[in-house]
Amino acid sequence: MFSLGGLSQTVDETKTWDVLIIGAGPAGFTAAIYAARYGLETLIISKDIGGNVALTDLIENYPGFPDGISGAELASRMHEQVKKLGVPIIFDEVERIDPAECAYYEGPCKFHVKTKNGKIYKARTVIIAVGAEPRKLRVPGEDKFYGRGVSYCATCDGPLFKGKDVIVVGGGNTALQEALYLKEIGVNVTLVHRREQFRADKILQDRFKKAGIPAILNTVVVEIKGNQKVESVVLKNVKTGEVFEKKVDGVFVFIGYEPKTDFVKHLGITDEQGYIPVDMHMRTKVKGLFAAGDITNVFKQIAVAVGQGAIAANSAKELLEEWKTQVNEE
Repeated sequence: MFSLGGLSQTVDETKTWDVLIIGAGPAGFTAAIYAARYGLETLIISKDIGGNVALTDLIENYPGFPDGISGAELASRMHEQVKKLGVPIIFDEVERIDPAECAYYEGPCKFHVKTKNGKIYKARTVIIAVGAEPRKLRVPGEDKFYGRGVSYCATCDGPLFKGKDVIVVGGGNTALQEALYLKEIGVNVTLVHRREQFRADKILQDRFKKAGIPAILNTVVVEIKGNQKVESVVLKNVKTGEVFEKKVDGVFVFIGYEPKTDFVKHLGITDEQGYIPVDMHMRTKVKGLFAAGDITNVFKQIAVAVGQGAIAANSAKELLEEWKTQVNEE
């Protein structure tokens, strides 16, 4: 993530925004770009810039970058574009969204957005684009050693483990890609995956095999051990039941993501997994409330998040126009 020192902007807290966007990743930034270009009064509230994208070492499947681009660079370019359009960003975390009544062309307005810093921002429409957070192993020692050998970001923490032994847990694109990155910077990597086969794209599997990174398959982590920092992991073969211990200095976990939607569950817009179902217009069950990106129940890709962000902004614009027309006709 980017350092946020001095970046948060001051805005008029009595103002009612046309579009309030929660999240500053690809979906949120794209929504802001489109909303601002439509001439809508737009505000972003986010804990950070870039979200999970900013933690990715190399992105090779985003159109327009045949040689790949780092996640941090892509997020930075999006941020610069939003700044040029004059969209303010408040660095805070949203705690709750509530429907409210307020003046909108002398008609109804929709939402009050409360942050953990105790601020309340008013908006006619809201686009939720907070993404998801890394899924945890939920094993003994994981929380205890977070930041002391347990990591969910190879780009952030990988350089600390040069010449040391680590395991990467997972079998998808991110796990293989981050394992390759760690090997490239001089970390001794072993990959641990619970299945017999990887889920990653073939091109990554071929690259992983060529790199000669050892893999322990059909195996899960059952405990992370150490004193002041990680010293070993306890592993279990899911087929044979064999339990064994492996000495390591670090554990990098890449087993997927979980939605960060606790702040809207009271609105009844999430599914059993916590994701927000949307229709083709990015509309949720609550009128005026939209969602885009990894927080929705669709394919988790940057290109998808960008497309959803554009659709959400367009849907917000159309709804605002509909409301304005209704008021003018009364």
